[in-house]
Amino acid sequence: MRTGRPKTLLVLTDEERAQLQSLARSRSLSAALTARARIVLSCADGEVNAAVARRLRLNEATVGKWRRRFVGQRIAGLHDEIKPGKPRSIDDEQVAQLIYRTLHTKPANASSHWSVRTMADEIGFSKSTVQRYFHLFGLQPHRTQSFKLSTDPFFIEKLRDVVGLYMSPPENALVLCVDEKSQVQALQRTQPMLPLGLGYVEGVTHDDVRHGTTTLFAALDVLNGTVITQCKPRHRHQEFLGFLRTIDRAVPQELDLHVIVDNDSTHKHAKVKTWLAQRPRWHLHFIPTYSSWLNLVERFFALITDKAIRRGSFTSVKDLISKIDHFITQYNKNSSPFVWTATAESILAKIERLTLRITGTPH
Repeated sequence: MRTGRPKTLLVLTDEERAQLQSLARSRSLSAALTARARIVLSCADGEVNAAVARRLRLNEATVGKWRRRFVGQRIAGLHDEIKPGKPRSIDDEQVAQLIYRTLHTKPANASSHWSVRTMADEIGFSKSTVQRYFHLFGLQPHRTQSFKLSTDPFFIEKLRDVVGLYMSPPENALVLCVDEKSQVQALQRTQPMLPLGLGYVEGVTHDDVRHGTTTLFAALDVLNGTVITQCKPRHRHQEFLGFLRTIDRAVPQELDLHVIVDNDSTHKHAKVKTWLAQRPRWHLHFIPTYSSWLNLVERFFALITDKAIRRGSFTSVKDLISKIDHFITQYNKNSSPFVWTATAESILAKIERLTLRITGTPH
C-alpha cells in the first residue's frame, strides 16, 4: 500500500516550543502567523498533515508547506518574506525640489501659497504623489497660524512674575486670574435648530436676531478652578471696580489676593488704583502686552463660549445671562484647575526659536 513520501522528522527544542506557543496564543500578531505556529506544534506532537488540516480547518497542502518551511528555516521561515516592490519613479533630488519650491517660492499667478493641484501642475507629479509628500513631511501650505510677539519692555520681568504665581503660589493667599469677556451677544436663530442625528450634524440658520449684549466678568481661582462671575451691561472702570468689590466680599479677609490682569485701561484707572491702595491685601500683577495666553481665565472663556454661548439661541439679554449663570453653577460643582506646566525659561526659549525663524537672528 502506497503511503506517500515519508515526512521529515520534526523535532523542537524547548526554546522553539516556548516561542511557538507564545506565537500561537498571541492576540496582537496576524492570524496567519498564529495559525502557522499551531501547525508546527501539532506536527511536532506527531499528528499527520491530514489530521492537522482537518482539525485546524486548513488545506492539507498548506500544512505541508509550513511543515517543510519550518524544517528548512525553523521559526524564521514562518514569517512572510519581504517582497521587492516597484522601483521608485521619483528620486531624492525631485523630492528635494518639491520641498524647496513649496517652502521658498509662490505660484506665478498667485501671491499666497501652493495647493496640491498647482504644485502637481508645476512640478509634473500626480496630485496624489504631491499629497503624499506633503503629508510625509508635514507641509501644510494652505494653513496659517496667527501669532503676536509682545513689545512690552518689561516682558521678561512680567512673565517671570506671572508664571511664578502659577507654579509656586504664595502661602496664605489666593491667586485669581481676572478679565472680562465683552460684547457677548444675545443671538436668537431665526428658525428652530435641526437636531443632531445619525449621519448628519446639528443644523443652525446662518442668520439671527440680535437682542443686545452683556459683559461677562470672571475671576478664576488657580488653585481649584472655580470661578466668580458677574454679567454687567457695560465694560468700564465702574463695572470693573464693582466686580472687585464682589471678589473682596467673597474671599475670606485673612487671605491675601494676588490678581492677574491684562493691560486694559479699565484695570489701570485712577479710581481703581485708589481703591486698591486702601486695601493692602490686594496685589495686581499685569501680564505683558499682547500676551493674553498668559492669563488662565482665557481658557475658561474659551470653554464657556464653546459649551454655552456659540451654539445657543437666546430670546433676550436676560435669557443669555440666565443660561450663563446656569452653566457656571454646574461648572463650579465639578470644577478642576487648569494646570500650568511651562516654565519661564521654556517660554523664553520658544520665543527665541520663533524670532530666529522670522528674522534669522535671535530676539
